[in-house]
Amino acid sequence: MTKFKIAAAAMTVLALVGAVPAYAAVDGETAYILNTFSFLVNGALVMWMGAGFAMLESGLVRSKNTATICLKNISLYAIAGLTFYLIGYNLMYLDVTGYIGSFSPFWGPVDTEALAGTFADGGYSASSDWFFQMVFVATAASIVSGALAERIKLWSFLGFVVLLTAIIYPIQGSWVWGGGWLSQMGFSDYAGSTLVHSVGGWSALTGAIILGARKGKFTADGKVNPIPGANLPLATLGTFILWLGWFGFNGGSVLALGSAANAIEMSNVYANTNMAAAGGVIAAMILTQIMYKKVDLTMALNGAIAGLVSITAEPADPTVGAAILIGAVGGVIVVFAVPLLDKLKIDDVVGAIPAHLCAGIWGTLAVAFSDADATFLTQLIGVVSIGAFVIVLSTIFWLILKYTVGIRSSEEDEIMGLDKAELGLEAYPEFGQGSQSF
Repeated sequence: MTKFKIAAAAMTVLALVGAVPAYAAVDGETAYILNTFSFLVNGALVMWMGAGFAMLESGLVRSKNTATICLKNISLYAIAGLTFYLIGYNLMYLDVTGYIGSFSPFWGPVDTEALAGTFADGGYSASSDWFFQMVFVATAASIVSGALAERIKLWSFLGFVVLLTAIIYPIQGSWVWGGGWLSQMGFSDYAGSTLVHSVGGWSALTGAIILGARKGKFTADGKVNPIPGANLPLATLGTFILWLGWFGFNGGSVLALGSAANAIEMSNVYANTNMAAAGGVIAAMILTQIMYKKVDLTMALNGAIAGLVSITAEPADPTVGAAILIGAVGGVIVVFAVPLLDKLKIDDVVGAIPAHLCAGIWGTLAVAFSDADATFLTQLIGVVSIGAFVIVLSTIFWLILKYTVGIRSSEEDEIMGLDKAELGLEAYPEFGQGSQSF
């Protein structure tokens, strides 16, 4: 018998005779601290996904647009924070009537009871909750960034980000996470396959259609001209960062860590999240080998993301085996959806629409297979309702921007590269045009 087993046996004996409590629950303040800690750490992991999106997108665009894509990703994160403070949080959570929250400007933390020593069951600090919810908003905007890269004006894109994060995202979010009408109907979206990823995907799809394809992407006779990314190692690094950040995205959505049951649920979520991504990678690899006789790295990367998106709607209930299958279906969806967009002449630079929108729809519907309280019809109603809402509002916002300030870069700027045109610099001056000036 090892010393650990001896110690455990001794503790058991002491518990039986009443010397120590057996499996004593933590007190209210300790649970409060653990819940708050979970929000902060998992929220930091979700924030780190911003770096993943920046690296993934930087690797899949051409080098002449790299600095612009980096600027977009750090600025959209900053904008998301400001808009969620100014209006988004209250619009999503405060006094939700069923369809919309409060337009009260500014959010501020209220922790009066906790500071007075009173801790409600399942409580946490107000700022930790705000922070965790805020980092999700930026994720939705990042999806749009990659899809519309290399031909959209910087300030027009950021203008749309303001509208997306201040209006579109929080209103539809209130329908579910704010206790609104879809939540009351029984619609379930654990961490945001629809509320975050499909919302970003629908916004990207409408933007891509209105914006048009990059110059040279499609030939006059309708053929597709592949435009490879400049740095696939960077794109791979970005995918690994996203994979890591997703543990916080889904794991933090347990919304508590104050009990053993919470810890078990979070552990299951982490395991299922990891294995769904693995299923997406392998499925995409096998399918591209069968279809094209070669394995496509970019498809494998998007397969991982699609697997992650697919499991996000319900990462707690499935078995590990079921999670692998759910993620694998996401990987298959990506492989078929990418060429479908090409046939429709929709230019999505990084494959964001297949990985986030298509896989997000699948993951949301798949909840009905693992959650006994969810029905396929209710899940479908949620997908269609949120999709219609986002399509209508994003189309209106894109068209307003198009016919006022314009959204498309000039052909000259697009050919030169947006780094030089809008930023006046190059991401890699030693290897680009700048190297020729010495």
